[in-house]
Amino acid sequence: MTILRARPAPTLAVVAALAAAVTATGTALLVVPAAAAQGCRVDYTPNQWPGGFTATIKVTPGDSAVSSWTVTWRYAGDERVTNGWNATVSQSGSTVTARNMSYNGSIPAGGSAEFGVQGTYGTSGGTPTGFSLNGVPCNGTGPTPTTGVPTTPPPTTPPPTTPPPTTPPPTTPPPTTPPPTTPPPTTPPPAGCAGAVLCDGFENQTGATPSGDWTVVNPDCSGAGTATIDTATTHSGSRAVRINGAAGYCNHVFIRSTKNLSSVGSVRYGRIWVRHTTAQPTDHTTMMAMADAADGNRDLRMGGQNGALQWNRASDDATLPEQSPAGVAQSVPLPTNRWACLEFMVDGSAGQLRTWLDGTAIAGLTADGVPTHDIDGQWYNRTWRPQLTDLKLGWESYGNGADTLWYDDVAVGSSRIGC
Repeated sequence: MTILRARPAPTLAVVAALAAAVTATGTALLVVPAAAAQGCRVDYTPNQWPGGFTATIKVTPGDSAVSSWTVTWRYAGDERVTNGWNATVSQSGSTVTARNMSYNGSIPAGGSAEFGVQGTYGTSGGTPTGFSLNGVPCNGTGPTPTTGVPTTPPPTTPPPTTPPPTTPPPTTPPPTTPPPTTPPPTTPPPAGCAGAVLCDGFENQTGATPSGDWTVVNPDCSGAGTATIDTATTHSGSRAVRINGAAGYCNHVFIRSTKNLSSVGSVRYGRIWVRHTTAQPTDHTTMMAMADAADGNRDLRMGGQNGALQWNRASDDATLPEQSPAGVAQSVPLPTNRWACLEFMVDGSAGQLRTWLDGTAIAGLTADGVPTHDIDGQWYNRTWRPQLTDLKLGWESYGNGADTLWYDDVAVGSSRIGC
């Protein structure tokens, strides 16, 4: 964890004395930037893995309240921020700029606000530097005295390419609490969720049955399976969807997103937090399905078989991986009785598919365009260029296999969203 603390800014008495000196002599003795609030601090806590990272950033203005904030810092290496949560984040060169959302711009004296970022890197660049709040250096990086007006900015505090506004007012008065769709800071929404076409933690559900942005559907036939809103078991917030999945072919039950997902484009990334109670059976089951307009609107299905995760194409029953012992060994089971982050990417233009579980890529659930025996050899028995149009979450059993599942913090977009 990187925690850097600021030294106190110049007092008003010091600034007044400098001003008096200028008035008396007519000569600029010292150029001092606007004083930072006493105790201004930005704490940057990273979580890094090979090729990628997330970071939680805590901004504390100190003894003075702020009505809005802009935080900037610089990376020393080739880090690139791809997404953020609880802030609007952009990057120019090595400089990152994060601005508050409408609901968290006001920070009282002695208070703080948290936001986060996700990104990638080629080689580790070390600890970020040059933290500032509303254009004023923090974390012990004070102003650099100079005589006269410097021709170039001091090298210790280069400004960003586009200087952030010093006091951007909120467009609307910030609410006393964040909107209900925003997970609490202790469980931040995955990076990039705010930019996703679909981003739902089910917090706007008011009844016992999913409605509004979701509708309950029973493909083929209905039976004992049910879909309800649960307030007892959640990944974040106060609500999740519970699926009581029964064994037997005619117990199909799903919730289907009513959002128009056409703007996602040919490359679709998805992220779903899922929890279930019963280990995947030997028989084929499905827990997520997406209609494919390029395949007669038959579903591309994610589920399991032979005790491990698999993809299945409803039109020809092709599986990924192949259901040989060597193929199944390239997949993994979905953990039981804990929340797991399931991510996927489907590239319709290239006919490729990738899958991650808790941030780790699964070799057996990867179709890379080159047929590989035991993995995607069967998948490429014909040209596959999917055009996915919807998203359904639930349960289908094609034999033995009952399960109870929960879904939460669901997101679909055109770039990887992350866990």
